[in-house]
Amino acid sequence: QVQLVQSGGGLVQAGGSMRLSCAASGRTFSSYRMGWFRQAPGKERELVTAISWSGGSTYYADSVKGRFTISRDNAKNTVYLQMNSLKPEDTAVYYCAGDFGTGWTQVTWGQGTQVTVSS
Repeated sequence: QVQLVQSGGGLVQAGGSMRLSCAASGRTFSSYRMGWFRQAPGKERELVTAISWSGGSTYYADSVKGRFTISRDNAKNTVYLQMNSLKPEDTAVYYCAGDFGTGWTQVTWGQGTQVTVSS
């Protein structure tokens, strides 16, 4: 059984920065791909960014490329999301996710955290 506990989030002005953290426990964190999803009101949950087990491969949605950075520290069982140049359209609930199957078919979710970007 794995648990993902998120921290960070809140309210920030447009153009500002914010960092989210996600700490994992209960499973071999370093063996699995991790990611961050977000869900805005009235919209489906979408994959924002992901990082391979080693950290050597990353994926970013076009909407966040050049602004968001995902990283992980396997020694601390933690994955991070650094968000810069935030825009009002980044406002959403952000979820940490562990891909414990393949292709995000067996996902463990963090509790979610609200990120609100004011204009």
